[in-house]
Amino acid sequence: MDESKTNLKEAQKSRLKGDNLQGYLLIAMPSLEETFFERSVIYVCEHDEKGAMGLIINRPIGIELEDLLEQMGLNPPPETAFYINSQVLVGGPVSPDRGFVLHSPQSNWLNSHQISEYCMLTSSRDVLSSIGTAKSPTDYIVALGYAGWGKDQLEQELADNTWLTIKATPELLYSKDPEHLWDIASKQLGFDMWQISSQIGHA
Repeated sequence: MDESKTNLKEAQKSRLKGDNLQGYLLIAMPSLEETFFERSVIYVCEHDEKGAMGLIINRPIGIELEDLLEQMGLNPPPETAFYINSQVLVGGPVSPDRGFVLHSPQSNWLNSHQISEYCMLTSSRDVLSSIGTAKSPTDYIVALGYAGWGKDQLEQELADNTWLTIKATPELLYSKDPEHLWDIASKQLGFDMWQISSQIGHA
């Protein structure tokens, strides 16, 4: 437990410096139990003096991506179709009817915004229309809705020990096991989240 406390304090120090967290993961602390963000892992897509925006990347909505594409009339022609094995995720509580795609970089997407060396973000249909074809990005996440913070709101939540942060990696971002990502990400920080009191750091 002492080692867990040490690791937690180091993680807290690293995220209270006012750094830009674009490209980082927010890991929900146990204090968010029984809230919308319980056990959530959020990829921060934008973070500046005006606020922040991110997508929850570990909460399947219960819809297969192939079914969503079919509903949108975007299913690929049978002769070019590749096997699609992916679930649509709940991206957050804001604009739940709006879709977002995080995907590995390609130079041909004019409507995609570069977030990091391994990730681009778009809300355009063009990337969705490529999924299941040879033009598809290698890795992608499709989410409905997003999480948003106003000016200084995320910074205050971090100071209140609501979130821990870790630099995102392609392996974490495009996890093949999203439902266990909360445990996987927290253990990469060096502790089991359930051993941590939400009050550590206030003493």
